[in-house]
Amino acid sequence: MADRYLMTPLLARGALFSPFKRPHPDAHVPPTRLVLPEVRIDLDRLARYERICGFATGADALPVTYPHVLGFPLAMRIMASRSFPLPLLGLVHTSIEITQRRALAAGEAYELGVRVAGLEPHRRGTQACVVTEARVDGELVWESRSVYLARHRTNGESGETASPVPRESDGGASLPVRAEWRLGGDVGRRYGAASGDRNPIHLHALTARLFGFPRAIAHGMWTVARCLAEQGPQDSVRLRADFKAPVLLPGTVTYAADGPAFELRGTDTGRLHLTGDLQPIR
Repeated sequence: MADRYLMTPLLARGALFSPFKRPHPDAHVPPTRLVLPEVRIDLDRLARYERICGFATGADALPVTYPHVLGFPLAMRIMASRSFPLPLLGLVHTSIEITQRRALAAGEAYELGVRVAGLEPHRRGTQACVVTEARVDGELVWESRSVYLARHRTNGESGETASPVPRESDGGASLPVRAEWRLGGDVGRRYGAASGDRNPIHLHALTARLFGFPRAIAHGMWTVARCLAEQGPQDSVRLRADFKAPVLLPGTVTYAADGPAFELRGTDTGRLHLTGDLQPIR
């Protein structure tokens, strides 16, 4: 049963090409834009996603993060291709910005488009911005910009060894605590089944250790969605989330929020895993 979780064909293809790529911010980015027209929502799959992320099931409006799930296969096709300049193996999702212009109904049909906006230098390597757009009858209703980092030696490094996930500074005092969550070791497998993101680092301790992690880690997009579920339904909003450090599974984390700002920390360690900001669009 667990064997089917090990690696999808797209991940396998990306892994095959990865050793032959030499990431650089000046590398050529093919102007590929993949489109899925007339995407209809699978309500059973949506319900599984809502349950694992903590959203109320049966609501007509989609969670703000759900179009990312719908567009993720297109993003994977681009990043796993031979022409994508960054190696898929070791690529780290460091941030996401989402602009939702109105509530998205589960009964609507969506056109999804995904493209790479470009590459930029980073102090630890090269990062790519992947843009996903959702349209209804030609109208742009939802857009995300996900940043993925490929670590490699840069001019600013002097023999530094990269860790599996870039470590950032804490950034200040904690926000007021709102909830504490005990996360089981199966969170990554359950989210992977609901979202289609079956990266081995999220599934089992054994496969995670192959990539430098002591245990399986939670999906970054699950941590964002779980935080948003605490804030209730959203209509027209702009979300920004930064992934600071991996959440090891099993584990216990603390959700904190104050106004538009929210964060996720390790309960025992106090380590900052995620910071975010959710603002209404007037």
